[in-house]
Amino acid sequence: MMVPNKQANPALKVGVFYDGSYFTHVSNYYNYVHPHRRRLHIGGLHDFIKHMVAEREGTRPNLCHIIDAHFFRGRFSAKDANEKTNQLYYDRVFDDVLMYNGVQTHYLPVKDLMGRKREKGIDVLMALETYELCMLKRYDVVALIASDSDHVPLVRKIHALGCKTMLLGWDFEYVEESSGETQTTKTSTDLWNSVTYPLEMADLIEEGLRENDEPVRDMFVLKESGPRDPEADRPLVSISDYSSEERYTGEIMSLHNGYGFIRFPDNNVFFLHDDLVDIEFSSLAVGEELEFNVTTNSRGQRVAKHIKRVSDLVSR
Repeated sequence: MMVPNKQANPALKVGVFYDGSYFTHVSNYYNYVHPHRRRLHIGGLHDFIKHMVAEREGTRPNLCHIIDAHFFRGRFSAKDANEKTNQLYYDRVFDDVLMYNGVQTHYLPVKDLMGRKREKGIDVLMALETYELCMLKRYDVVALIASDSDHVPLVRKIHALGCKTMLLGWDFEYVEESSGETQTTKTSTDLWNSVTYPLEMADLIEEGLRENDEPVRDMFVLKESGPRDPEADRPLVSISDYSSEERYTGEIMSLHNGYGFIRFPDNNVFFLHDDLVDIEFSSLAVGEELEFNVTTNSRGQRVAKHIKRVSDLVSR
């Protein structure tokens, strides 16, 4: 009696796990700094992962099934988010995007440490949840969107369960226009070396865009035709968007369409109209003195936040 042959190319189970702050930073880079000027698309990124797993495992993309996707990051309180115009709305929009693409969210409250907002415990939560799901669901491949060496122990534990790992990491740098400073993003060498399939995404994307490779092209959100809505093009929220408690003063150096620059030591500081407090942008004038906090945004640019007129403060 003939025994049926074992299926040559069995389906593969894939789990995808996001370090949310890192993904936000990379997506903002492609939308605001990189010449492509488009955000990363969650669904397109998942299709790309399936193609990469299929290529490495010698099978077809339609046999690589993403059965779980999870997104981990710190989350601001409603009070903190409400201090930024429409931030609660944009948070909900991004949650809708994740939900539509089958990504489960895991949030921990952002902590205020010495006047600065910080994520605490997210890497630990991501490691625990990922390892537990690997034990329960026995993925064939776990794809990590991450960069920190803190994830190395997790990778080793996953390998001990007999599961392979794929890392989507980015190494890039650029010169910040407003300050002239070089901003650098790098993935931990230890993390690169620990995974089964390291994907140097910056290089893969450059090559794919140059060759018009479909999986790479589809990793980005399509641009809408017609006039651009500046509010729809906001950066994804970043921990660094929220300032410390220290206040500074400086004169307005220049004003443009919805933004401007304040004179500040070393390099002038950038500000947006929606960071003004009880001030109409159209009422501002060059030379006026403002009071503000200073922080860095998700692009590494130094910016002013919670901006008030000094004359308004004096008159009260």
